Amino acid sequence: MKLHHQKHHQTYVNGLNAAEESYSKAETPKAKIALQPALKFNGGGHINHTLFWKNLAPANGDGGKLPDGPLKQAIERDFGSLEEFKKSFNAKTAAIQGSGWGWLGYNATTKKLEIVTTPNQDPLIQHAPIIGVDIWEHAFYLQYKNVKPDYLNAIWNVINFKEAEKRFVEASK
Repeated sequence: MKLHHQKHHQTYVNGLNAAEESYSKAETPKAKIALQPALKFNGGGHINHTLFWKNLAPANGDGGKLPDGPLKQAIERDFGSLEEFKKSFNAKTAAIQGSGWGWLGYNATTKKLEIVTTPNQDPLIQHAPIIGVDIWEHAFYLQYKNVKPDYLNAIWNVINFKEAEKRFVEASK
């Protein structure tokens, strides 16, 4: 994860800063529009990774422990159980072809938690992000090679459910 944080995430921050600088100097609408893909990709990479790091906690600390509370109640309401949620999340996220993100998002319209995926570095827009899992190979390849399901099964040991619950409580107000 150190490589992931210090190299990959930093690359998105650097790319976003460069795109924002170019955007501010662009003299025509056409030039500004041409910069939108770089802003979306690098901005999404920065937003997603910033949330991802907050999602993690040491396995020997708070990682992997879903306390009784509003998030646990919502997961049980919307998925039946924590284990059913993990199973559904892992299946949907493992099915991403190429790179992307798996999300537990809160849908303010339905007032339910939903599993959503996004391609590449696209951030979650239509839902409030509660948990985001990076499924790009750079997130897991050094440890898990090309076995995404092993990575997805292991990630739950370090998910910071306390942080996720804070986001859920805020989103569901």
